[in-house]
Amino acid sequence: MISANLGVCGFCLKERAEDALPIAMKVHAERRRHFGLPSFPPKSKSGVSCRLCVNECVIPNGERGYCGLVENREGRLIRLRGTFSKGLLEWYYDPLPTNCVAAWVCPGCTGSGFPSYAYRPNAEYGYFNLAVFYAACSFDCLFCQNWTFREHARRLKPVVSAWELADKCNERVSCICYFGGDPAVQMAHSIKTSELAVRKAEEWRGIMRVCWETNGTMNWPLLKRAAVLAYETGGCIKFDLKAWSEPLNIALCGATNKRTLENFSRLKVFMRKTEPPFLVASTLLVPGYIDVEEVRNIAGFIADVDPEIPYSLLAFHPHYIMDDLPTTSRRLALECAAAAKDEGLVNVNIGNVHLLADY
Repeated sequence: MISANLGVCGFCLKERAEDALPIAMKVHAERRRHFGLPSFPPKSKSGVSCRLCVNECVIPNGERGYCGLVENREGRLIRLRGTFSKGLLEWYYDPLPTNCVAAWVCPGCTGSGFPSYAYRPNAEYGYFNLAVFYAACSFDCLFCQNWTFREHARRLKPVVSAWELADKCNERVSCICYFGGDPAVQMAHSIKTSELAVRKAEEWRGIMRVCWETNGTMNWPLLKRAAVLAYETGGCIKFDLKAWSEPLNIALCGATNKRTLENFSRLKVFMRKTEPPFLVASTLLVPGYIDVEEVRNIAGFIADVDPEIPYSLLAFHPHYIMDDLPTTSRRLALECAAAAKDEGLVNVNIGNVHLLADY
């Protein structure tokens, strides 16, 4: 099964990467140019280095980094967005229980960790999640479900400061979740917002869980600060492990998965032995590309970190560039779930079951 829009199959990407990857990367370059974003992470010999994420751009004078938020102005990096005062994002109140990746194990939807981290021993009906959609990313996923963020990255609007965002929290908001796009390239903004929001909740002696849903490509010091906030508040870090094969990850997402896997392993030091879970993983089952073999390898990796880490296998919906593929088959989802359990994981879930097709 091949996406004609991508032009190369999953097998060749894994087994003949030197021939297949250039085909996929042309697709990335073309689409990113459409949104005025750099085709590839710049690596100029005369540029200035940015270390915020896995791409580690070396940006030439007068140009921007891969995410579109950092610019080299006469040898000095200027953070156009993602600072304390200028977050590129949209936000909304999402009624609990919500449909986030960790909904099947999180306190707001299940009561896990009650009463320390949840208001109720079951779903927190009547409460809200402050959902923060960051409009920039360190990846360029060709199956992106929220691909319109690229237009925001082009315009650098809308802008919300950390103080303005934290002020959206009140006694009926019991958690914040950062997603996107991805928070990886705006971590300073999300961390500052979280610190302010937690301080507000302490004033009314309430609960304020903080969660990140991410591709995990930020630098370790920033992820470590986020992990402390999530751990202390009963929140979680939700890693989207998109592929096991590095060439496949590069083809589908435009960047390596090495940093993602390294950061996931590092978070082992924060693992709780009591509810709620701190670290959660998910994988989107893209037909023809993310198969049982990929899931088995990912699951084995997760189990080596901790076999109790919740792992959700998400049914795919055709979108963005890969809109010519079908939804995930029920058969593939069940086979992947069985493989994950065979590798030792004890908490495996199939998400988006309404999308599963009978083929």
